[in-house]
Amino acid sequence: MKLLHLDTSILGEHSVSRQLSADIVARLRSLQPDLEVIYRDLAAAAPRHLSAEHLAAFGGAEVDDPALRADLALGQACLDELLQADLLVIGAPMYNFSLPSQLKAWIDRVAVAGTTFAYTDAGPEGLLKGRRAYIASVRGGQYAEGTAEAALDHQERYLRDLLGFLGIVDVSVVRAEGVAMGDAEKAQAQALAAAAERIAALRMD
Repeated sequence: MKLLHLDTSILGEHSVSRQLSADIVARLRSLQPDLEVIYRDLAAAAPRHLSAEHLAAFGGAEVDDPALRADLALGQACLDELLQADLLVIGAPMYNFSLPSQLKAWIDRVAVAGTTFAYTDAGPEGLLKGRRAYIASVRGGQYAEGTAEAALDHQERYLRDLLGFLGIVDVSVVRAEGVAMGDAEKAQAQALAAAAERIAALRMD
């Protein structure tokens, strides 16, 4: 069984989402000791955002630019990693109510018509059925359902919708919320304690 582990936070060792995603992977390893983990740090090396040159290359145009050729290879590697994975763990902090742009760049390389989804007579159909995803979600404020700012959540909701569009409907969210509110150190400790309980309860069956 293969697991694809993605980190996206730009905060390095200070990142809460990196801590949570690593803890999720450790939990899954404890449940499946022979788990093969593929790790990609998108904050360190993400595909470039799509451009007219990318679209031309996708359409079969000759690529003379070495930098573009290398970036196309990186995008293909990202797609191949996802296609080979049975499990997906994404460290996804909220940036300005949404996702890090590095994660969006990755999404634009793996959401590929005819490969990870298809347009049918009945509408779009996800082609990645049977996979399971775990999201390590971190927000500075409170945006969960039922909170005053819930409508500003374009992070978890978007990721769930995108994964569902690709056919990944078994999605577990481990959330550390409000980590920057009031006494930030205390808030972060409380959020991490709640997340740790959620991680300890994760299962693979």
